[in-house]
Amino acid sequence: MRPFLPLLTASVLCVTVAAQAQTRTITGQVVSTDKSEPLPGVTVVVKGTTNGNSTDPEGRFTLQVAGQQDLTLVISYIGFKTQELAVRPDQSRLEVRLSPAAAELDDVVVIGYGTVKKRDLTGAVTSVKGEEVTKLPVTTVTEALQGKIPGADITRANGYAGQGASIRIRGNRSISNPGSSNNVLYIVDGVQNVNAADIDPNDVQSIEVLKDASSTAIYGSRGANGVILITTKRGSSGKPKITFNAYSGVTKVAGYGQFMSGPEWVAFRREAFRAAGTWNSPADDAVAFNPQQREAIANEQYINWPDQLLHNGLQQNYQVGLTGGSDNTKVYFSLGYYDEKGLMKIDRFKRYTLRANVDQTVSKWLKAGVQTQLAYINNDIRRDPFNLASQAVPLGRAYDDEGKLIYRLLGSTQINPLADEQPGVYDRNTKTNRFTAAAYVELTPLPGLSLRSTFAANFATAEAGNFYGVNTIDGAGNRSQASITNTQNRNLSWENVLTYKKDIGDHSLTLTGVASNLIFISTNSFAGGQNQVLPSQSFYNLGAANQNPFFGSGFTRNDLISFAGRVNYSWKGRYLLTATTRVDNSSKLARKQDYFPSVGLGWRIIDESFMQDFTFLTELKLRGSYGVSGNDGINPYATQNSLTTTQFSFTDATAAPTYTIAPLIGNTDLGWEKTYTTDLGVDFGLFDNRLTGTVDYYDALTKDLIFPLTLPAFTGVTTVNRNIGKTRNRGLEVSVTSQNVRNEKLTWSTTLTYARNRETIVELPNGDVIADDYRNSLLVGQPSQVFYDYQKIGIWQLGQEGEAASYGTPGQFIPGDIRVADLSGPDGVPDGKITAADRTIIGSRVPKWTGGLSNDVRYKGFDLNVLVVARVGQWISSDYYAKYTRSGNNNGAIVDYWTPENPTNDYPRPHATRTLNYVTTLTEREASWAKVRNVTLGYTIPKSLVGKASIDNVRVYVSGRNLYTLSNIKDFDPEGEGVIDRPLNRAFVIGLNVGF
Repeated sequence: MRPFLPLLTASVLCVTVAAQAQTRTITGQVVSTDKSEPLPGVTVVVKGTTNGNSTDPEGRFTLQVAGQQDLTLVISYIGFKTQELAVRPDQSRLEVRLSPAAAELDDVVVIGYGTVKKRDLTGAVTSVKGEEVTKLPVTTVTEALQGKIPGADITRANGYAGQGASIRIRGNRSISNPGSSNNVLYIVDGVQNVNAADIDPNDVQSIEVLKDASSTAIYGSRGANGVILITTKRGSSGKPKITFNAYSGVTKVAGYGQFMSGPEWVAFRREAFRAAGTWNSPADDAVAFNPQQREAIANEQYINWPDQLLHNGLQQNYQVGLTGGSDNTKVYFSLGYYDEKGLMKIDRFKRYTLRANVDQTVSKWLKAGVQTQLAYINNDIRRDPFNLASQAVPLGRAYDDEGKLIYRLLGSTQINPLADEQPGVYDRNTKTNRFTAAAYVELTPLPGLSLRSTFAANFATAEAGNFYGVNTIDGAGNRSQASITNTQNRNLSWENVLTYKKDIGDHSLTLTGVASNLIFISTNSFAGGQNQVLPSQSFYNLGAANQNPFFGSGFTRNDLISFAGRVNYSWKGRYLLTATTRVDNSSKLARKQDYFPSVGLGWRIIDESFMQDFTFLTELKLRGSYGVSGNDGINPYATQNSLTTTQFSFTDATAAPTYTIAPLIGNTDLGWEKTYTTDLGVDFGLFDNRLTGTVDYYDALTKDLIFPLTLPAFTGVTTVNRNIGKTRNRGLEVSVTSQNVRNEKLTWSTTLTYARNRETIVELPNGDVIADDYRNSLLVGQPSQVFYDYQKIGIWQLGQEGEAASYGTPGQFIPGDIRVADLSGPDGVPDGKITAADRTIIGSRVPKWTGGLSNDVRYKGFDLNVLVVARVGQWISSDYYAKYTRSGNNNGAIVDYWTPENPTNDYPRPHATRTLNYVTTLTEREASWAKVRNVTLGYTIPKSLVGKASIDNVRVYVSGRNLYTLSNIKDFDPEGEGVIDRPLNRAFVIGLNVGF
């Protein structure tokens, strides 16, 4: 036997060597095609076998495979398109680039108090990933959603430092009540009432916008106007990762209206006096100009005041993020700094943010965590000088020969618009601290059963100081004033969520129960006085403001206690049901409790057997939902009678303070506004998801509006809040994404969004409400924001004197005056007279449709994003066009005005003594616009160049915002509606993204 052992040993060695000769090692790295970032946890398997592995945190993998033969690797990763890669016998090192999936149905979507797979959604929910938010440099996350969410009307109101964007989802529901709100509800990591403006866009993991009742009803009254769920980044196990994001650039004014130059104003003023019959030539200038003005004209001393106020601004943003942890402990931490200098001096916004998210797995059945957000904001706010600057005579100089400000202009009462910019005379600053902290405990005592309890607190304090000296715009040469207002908001919440998930064969069931208690407390105090002795003390020593002291304080509190339940059910993953009910108890209402049910159904038609022959279809799902949501949008205590102070004198003696019933009387029967919403939707995918999209039609009827009903004067009060009136919003929303080019080197995708909303008032308590203000009338069958005014049809011309006289009293209308249409009379037909009955609907601020078009192109290391947004069919009432002083006492907009030699139909003739009627008709314009909102070009440096420095990725980019506007409005950026005191800006920045 002994000779046999060496032979056996030799045989084993030969077999081993032969086996080693028949295997080889394949190594590689998997990265994303969109950002060239390593992808950890990617599954790499030899096709047809179980031989596989997963990539490490650097995206690398190693496989032992049979040698010297062709094989195929299958590479798969959630959120990315599965790829099959052929490997030749001579290949041992690979680089794999995975493309994001066009419509990954297994992607997890955040919904109220839970998550579902995208394939199982029954409601109208739009999801935006974090990388979409950071494609363009923005101040707030809301601004980054513009053009990406069908049904969300997002606009920027002004270009002041730190200003973001406003949002309306599916129109306005509540009307004509200062306490009502059409604002959406923001929820950050499950915590309500977090200020979205505090969220650094780089901290965002995903954003979900909930629009229909099936998705928002779980929030009851809190979700009546739509819900935006923001999920921030969390920690991950493995090697710690550090990210650094920064950008810096300049801002410039975008489309600010021009005002008359010195010579143009002189000509306008002369024409005003010529029309009055007192000026015939420059020899008569003494009747039109004071001596200082005539001297300035002779010396050609002209000045453009808005140009003196507007300068280039600056934006810069820096953020450092750290993510890491172990299998049990995961941490995400970030620090952010945003600084913006506005278009004017003394306009600056600085925001410091800190975020810490910690998740701890204590055991298999216990998990806990905390999430904190701290924001400190230091905001120097400039008082509006533009209305003054637009009227100031464009003659003379701003400063004298010694460089001192000329406070009163050319011997007049007009104040220099630059007065507030002088050192030490003006100080308006608000310092805000907002802190959000939430702690949760999650128990999973049984498989599929979890209980999550979260306690959260939002604390906000603000100190708003205001000082203006004697020689300022507000001081007006009389006296200085100093004041401080302190506010404190404390919002506490305790929410408990019980979830049970169970799969039984073809049945999948998820039950969710919610108990919630929200407390909102607000306090404020203010104090101030006039004649600050030392201007250098600003508002920091109110005791030195020794004249006309004033002070006060306030307190409000309201509570909301709620219980909710939801059932998510699917059969074979094909037939879907979501049923929800919630009961809310609001302390703000007299009838505090109400119920808000909803139901949503879904049918995944694509999974039916009869669809197998339709190979061009890769996704087809029908959705339908109906539900009720509520609104308690009034101020606390508005249902109660209250007293207010007044001064009363029983004799001729000095009046004494006393009390009287407040003008708003209480209503012990006031209940909830309710919105009943029907939504029908379809989700589709074509040609291997090269074309995907959603279409939704909705009909939302709001009843029992909380409406301030006007009471007869003999009652001694003015209004009472009652549940009367109805509004309705109906609309169509479309979102389509196409993968135009999709290969390893080049990808090009296009996303189109479109939304059309018809907003109408269905019912009012006493019919139409015709207000004296042409912007505040409420008309049945129209949106809540209409312009109800006379219809300007031109200017009365020479030769029309007789016709003009027939429409009014003698001399009421003459050539050169505004001509309005005779549309109606006491009997509803034109009567040859211009009366209040001739007013009509001119237009609405509500657009007919909104849309967005986004293109993303990636070629090797380059990426390009171009975003175009549009808002079509809305009207504006621009105060720029109202800057027309017929007498010429003030400056105004550059307009085409009537003279006998220029018989235009645009603006009336200047006139030194004649009043101007129907001036509001000059302000109204149809103001559709489309604009290139953003263009960003970036380049990611190859890993082979930066990897040696232990850097994962480096991307540099340049970006331009608000670059071009297409509109029939040419005088200003129509997005700002031509409001003089809020010019919009455009930005040009350069940025850097680094990952370690």
